[in-house]
Amino acid sequence: MTRDGIFAGDDPFEIAKGWLVEAEQSEINDPNAMALSTVDADGLPNARMVLLKGITETGFWFFTNYESKKGQELAHNSKAAGVLHWKSLRRQLRVRGNVIKEDGPEADEYYATRSLKSRLGAWASEQSRPLKSRTDLMAKVAKITATKGPSPSRPPFWGGFRIEPVEIEFWADGAHRLHDRFVWRRKAVENKWEISRLNP
Repeated sequence: MTRDGIFAGDDPFEIAKGWLVEAEQSEINDPNAMALSTVDADGLPNARMVLLKGITETGFWFFTNYESKKGQELAHNSKAAGVLHWKSLRRQLRVRGNVIKEDGPEADEYYATRSLKSRLGAWASEQSRPLKSRTDLMAKVAKITATKGPSPSRPPFWGGFRIEPVEIEFWADGAHRLHDRFVWRRKAVENKWEISRLNP
């Protein structure tokens, strides 16, 4: 099976990083926007956009409030899927796998890079829960600002998640809807990848 051009390479994480770098040059807004799918306790799917904050040899990283709807769903079922779609490149990247909670130095490090207002907002927002009014939220932000000061620590209820993929699919648009698709699969993270070309 021949894989060349944008599909070339022996490491799917490196290919994914390369695609993301290309998207950063062409997408107008949020080239790292990823649709994240989880399931609730009844098995009902949920999807929302998150910002992918890193691709490493251990997985795909994002950060959120652990008490949010997605955080609760991942605590109940630690499996998820994500998709990035780059309209300017006419490509998409899909990942599926187990999700690992990252509540240590990586979460602290990323939190410290956020703007002060975003760090204070993380403390103030009870994400996904009912909110009486925006005025109430802004009052809470003001109170947090007064109590936490200019260098707030990371909230204990806020941090990272990492998707450890058992499947990564690379898709590129083709003429007449004859798209190019390659999928990398493994039964577990310790196993070797198996690569297949898929029909459009």
